[in-house]
Amino acid sequence: MEKKFAMRLKGMKTEGTLILILVLLIAVISVASIVIHGQNRFIFGDNPYNLVRQISIIGIVAIGMTFVIIGGGIDLSVGSMVGFSGMVVALMLRDGNSIFISILVSVVSCLLFGLLNGVLIFDGKLPPFIATLGTMTIIRAIIMLLSGARLVSGLPTGFTAFAQMRLLLLPSLFLLWVGVILISIFITTRMRFGRNLYALGSSQEVSRLCGINIRVNTYMIYMYCALMSSIAGILLSSRLANGVPNAGQGYELDAIAASVVGGASFYGAEGTIIGTVLGTIIIATIKNGGNILGVDPFILQILNGTLIILAVLLDQMRKGRSVG
Repeated sequence: MEKKFAMRLKGMKTEGTLILILVLLIAVISVASIVIHGQNRFIFGDNPYNLVRQISIIGIVAIGMTFVIIGGGIDLSVGSMVGFSGMVVALMLRDGNSIFISILVSVVSCLLFGLLNGVLIFDGKLPPFIATLGTMTIIRAIIMLLSGARLVSGLPTGFTAFAQMRLLLLPSLFLLWVGVILISIFITTRMRFGRNLYALGSSQEVSRLCGINIRVNTYMIYMYCALMSSIAGILLSSRLANGVPNAGQGYELDAIAASVVGGASFYGAEGTIIGTVLGTIIIATIKNGGNILGVDPFILQILNGTLIILAVLLDQMRKGRSVG
């Protein structure tokens, strides 16, 4: 009980720091925008609405990645699964299938890939990095074969309209992200699977001795991550109104960045959903603010990579472990 309270207190401290960083970022970008453009383009106009829509999709992927990282693994295939899910639903819809069937096939397909990752890692004893790097490459190639490396258009308006909808003056994508956040918080704080998740990230051997089924929970972790990627891919196709062959490229790095900046540890057993949400918003704010201020996109990529390195270094320093 005391350990659980200490972990929660540590999480609250991390989340408080992230909120402070986010407030400072918004203030700096706003002032810079006023100086450069004569008005605050970051807060006013259509930018906040567009930013929220962009954040929502990568935010869902980042939540799935957080589950994997807390469990002591990594999943490099999430970006490819986003593209695969979006392409499958687009092809199904183009061929005249119903929206429900198209989404179902897309989700089940990604769940199978998630299960494959779990099998390769637990039963095949492959390091998560190697296993998911392999499936990332395979899935991306399958996308190209299915689509002929061409855009898939002609999707029904009933499907594409969802991403443009507003409910209670908020983007539908954002509200769906909030739903995913709440469900994921409930899983990690109230369900046995959530407790097992942290136990596996701490020590698989201790977890086994405590009676936790390592195989089943490993499968569940990677399948949940795949489910998040599948949802994100479907939403991305709805937003773009097309199936795009290279959709989701680079999402794995953004998801990892959001998770580790949000406090998840590569050593496992640490991280919160709220922390990942704040990490997602911080990463997106830097990118969006940089675009408004005219910062070179390559410099923004450097900043993104630097954030990942700093977050991991701070985690190592906090644990008293030497680099390498």
